[in-house]
Amino acid sequence: MQLQNRIEAKLQLINGLEFQGYSFGYMGPADGETVFSTAMVGYPESLTDPSYSGQMLCITYPLIGNYGVPRQTSTGGISDVLESEKIWVRGLIISDYSFDYSHWSAVESLDEWLKSNRIPGIYGIDTRSLTQVLRENGSMLGRIIQNGAEGGWDINDPNKVNQVAVTSCKEVTIYGAGEGKKKIVVIDCGIKHNILRCFLKRDVEIIRVPWNYDFNDGSIGSYDGLFISNGPGNPEFCGITEEHIRATMALCKPVFGICMGNQLLARASGAKTYKLKYGHRSHNQPVRLVGTTKCYVTSQNHGYAVDDTTLPADWKPLFVNMNDGTNEGIKHVSKPFFSVQFHPEASSGPTDTEFLFDEFIKML
Repeated sequence: MQLQNRIEAKLQLINGLEFQGYSFGYMGPADGETVFSTAMVGYPESLTDPSYSGQMLCITYPLIGNYGVPRQTSTGGISDVLESEKIWVRGLIISDYSFDYSHWSAVESLDEWLKSNRIPGIYGIDTRSLTQVLRENGSMLGRIIQNGAEGGWDINDPNKVNQVAVTSCKEVTIYGAGEGKKKIVVIDCGIKHNILRCFLKRDVEIIRVPWNYDFNDGSIGSYDGLFISNGPGNPEFCGITEEHIRATMALCKPVFGICMGNQLLARASGAKTYKLKYGHRSHNQPVRLVGTTKCYVTSQNHGYAVDDTTLPADWKPLFVNMNDGTNEGIKHVSKPFFSVQFHPEASSGPTDTEFLFDEFIKML
């Protein structure tokens, strides 16, 4: 029945290439920066990751939708299974959509979930060919349209918008008040909820603040350490966040950052960042602890990176990517400041690098 009723759609890239397929999810156009992820599982978590804000996601694993979507429950304002309260990708691009799903936790299909969130999808295209194009030419603007609809290329480049401001919380929120042995400030640059869960299960009180909030002005009282979250887009838009990070560093309080947090800590130290050709988006990125032969399998989702060569003399690389040699973390040589470009909370390995949360808490 699905084969008889399917509606033609196409993915158009700004360089003129087109990929023919079929529509699923919400019936409407989508546009944004087209990127790819090589993760084999975890599409509910990926779609709700704020780091995909402004982007259309191509998943390279061929079969998507076969285990449906879990019930969206939350505890204390934190999602129990997803990474945020909503879907952040602008569109979903896959090879083969599974109309039938089966999983003990599933309550609806991926198609139904996308429809209710007004997110268009396209299936039946050659995602391997698309990925090769993006690897050779870099991530690029594109759009999904149905039924031969046409239109101009009036697409706002998400890299020219402060995506951190788009995804960050709008007010201060406290989790585990009065329960935690230690109190940390979390700068929400587009935080994944599993990071919050990782801190709470370690008996930490969290003060979650917006990306531009001055948490050193006395309004939230004293705190033991600072965490800088993941987030989407270009870190150059977050100059005010860098100022607040530097104020904490001047107090010599422990600082830990993940993903965007790695880039912002580096910039606060005086280093520079740059845009990668097509980014790292997967659950299988190998990284090595600098100065050792220890390697870890990591989950990643970022389009920008730290330029190691611009790190000040009192900073050093902490991890390095084994695929392309790019920076995967930094560390101060004597003070309690460090960060990683990958996601230690994201269960690659499956818990290879979650010990980094414990290392931070020991510093508090």
